[in-house]
Amino acid sequence: MDYRQFLVLVVDDEPDILRAFAFNYGDDFQVLTAESGARGLALLETHEPAVIVADQRMPAMSGTDFLERSMVLRPDAVRIILTGYTDIDAIVQAINRSRIYRYVTKPWESEELRLTLRRAVEAFHLVRENGRLVEELRRANERLAAENAYLRESERPQEIVGDSAAMHGVLELVARVAGSRSTVLIEGETGTGKELVARAIHAGGPRRDHLFVAVNCAALSEGLLESELFGHRRGAFTGATEDRKGLFEVASGGTLFLDEISETSAGLQAKLLRVLQEGEIRPVGENRARMVDTRVIVATNRNLEDELKAGRFRDDLYYRLRVFPIRLPPLRERREDIPALARHLLGRLARQVKKPVAEPTEETLALLARYPFPGNVRELANELERAVLLAEPGAPITDDLLSERLQEAAGDGAAPSLFQHRANAFEREQIEAALARASGVKTHAAEELGITYRGLLKKMKRLGM
Repeated sequence: MDYRQFLVLVVDDEPDILRAFAFNYGDDFQVLTAESGARGLALLETHEPAVIVADQRMPAMSGTDFLERSMVLRPDAVRIILTGYTDIDAIVQAINRSRIYRYVTKPWESEELRLTLRRAVEAFHLVRENGRLVEELRRANERLAAENAYLRESERPQEIVGDSAAMHGVLELVARVAGSRSTVLIEGETGTGKELVARAIHAGGPRRDHLFVAVNCAALSEGLLESELFGHRRGAFTGATEDRKGLFEVASGGTLFLDEISETSAGLQAKLLRVLQEGEIRPVGENRARMVDTRVIVATNRNLEDELKAGRFRDDLYYRLRVFPIRLPPLRERREDIPALARHLLGRLARQVKKPVAEPTEETLALLARYPFPGNVRELANELERAVLLAEPGAPITDDLLSERLQEAAGDGAAPSLFQHRANAFEREQIEAALARASGVKTHAAEELGITYRGLLKKMKRLGM
């Protein structure tokens, strides 16, 4: 241990003592001196000594008082008291109130005090090192908990709902590529379920018992994303207080899913290419490369060929990623899947909010099927979550529970058919009859019709009543 890196503060009202201390021990430690307790406290505001040495008998502030006050400013420092008197009561008081490590009588023996100071520095260093190790253990436990969360997430049952020809094609591609280690490029609009397909590929292959780790490349800045993916060494940049594994290393043996790959910078794209070609990473601040065995699945909601032509995406990485492309169709291209998707999502949402609801009505499903859903499955899920929250417990999901925006958009387009005219006329007659029987009280009429009060108002507005 290099003792010279540690600071020793000496407080004594005798200048000769301070000079002798600095002369005898200045080569062994960094020595800082103060001629009074007040000056010593002022120095503690700006310095962090490992050891504090104070004389007991000083005017204005005794050594005991000074050491007790020093605990507020520097609680981790090791304290030694000097005394030229047989003041047993003061020494006992200092030990009890100020956590005194040793007391030394004047005049001291030079080598004995040198050894005492070294042992005090070692005690200070040991406490600091223990604190650092405890903090590292806490952070390691947090990382382990995060990795366990990834593992639990990857073990969730994967279910892709859809019986359309388009989805049959997607599922066939998933089945063909799942057993390989080839890189997969999943292309599709926002909300089409790209991560769900990536999880299905992972769950259907030999890596299913290892981690599936997902990261959104658009959610982090370039520097943070590089550190997140490749890891970093302690001190590599401001705030890097410890070594940290990157997600490529965390997911080694499993699958790393990179969503929004088109949002990465040219510099990061070059590093991703090296991982895909050589199977090695280099953490930030480290000179040696580390080998990883990580399957990579990437996704994008942009046309990478357009990004390539615009110079925003590397051509070598593009061709390396496009080993096995899978295009996910938007929901408007597979409207026949909407009823099954709606029932599946309603069941999941009802469990999440702990609220039982009945099946959606045929009118609701027909309205959903007519809507183009620019936000795809994610927008459908959000729409149904709102309907579940509005619905009465145990009641069916009726079309009046859907947002006005959806109802208006789904109703636009071609002129109503003869059947729709007759259906609207019949619905108007039923509402008018219920209102007549309820003497115009809409709440009672809604109860008789089996719909909510809000639903009755929406229907009347739609029918021009």
